[in-house]
Amino acid sequence: MTTILNAKKTSTLNQSQIISALNSNYGERAGKRGKAWFRLMDDSYPLDEQKQLEKVNNFFNLLYFTDDITLWGVSNYWATPIEFLGANGGDCEDFAIAKYFTLLELGIPDKKMRISMVKAVTLNQYHMVVSYYQTPSSVPLILDNINGKIKPATKRKDLIPIYSFNGKQLWLNKKKSQYVLAGKSQRLKRWTDLNERMGISNLKQPKLRME
Repeated sequence: MTTILNAKKTSTLNQSQIISALNSNYGERAGKRGKAWFRLMDDSYPLDEQKQLEKVNNFFNLLYFTDDITLWGVSNYWATPIEFLGANGGDCEDFAIAKYFTLLELGIPDKKMRISMVKAVTLNQYHMVVSYYQTPSSVPLILDNINGKIKPATKRKDLIPIYSFNGKQLWLNKKKSQYVLAGKSQRLKRWTDLNERMGISNLKQPKLRME
């Protein structure tokens, strides 16, 4: 399997291979989205982290939201960023995962980011976002596909944290947004499965075309 992205370190993406895979697996429009993704990264490399967060958050929030059973035919599927771009949409996990890996590629350290599972109070359902920590003790900024404006977690009373993880660690929320280290993120089966599928040789085909 050709590794395209890796949660453990920033990787060098093979643009021509990815664009070709998007074209052949999902069609010409998917290839154009792939090119737009690379333009986003090219434009964002020289920017400070705050601006990188904004550009990446805005870019992926343009894609469509739909549930896994409708799009992939299974109840819970974590799509790779390439599959997400190919399908032109996904659910909250796919938005968060694509943002996280893109920010890693831009050079934001893994230790500054977590993918966070929360309870969305207004929707009364589980939800996934990206949390960015300027420093280890900072209140994290939340990158979300429901509320597109990046805000500190203290301003997102509609989200109740449950657990979070990055490329190395897993944290559980105990009380009042206080996270306790709970081991390695490899404990999460879907996370491990996702990382094993980070190539272009076995891209999943959606049940629904969202063009």
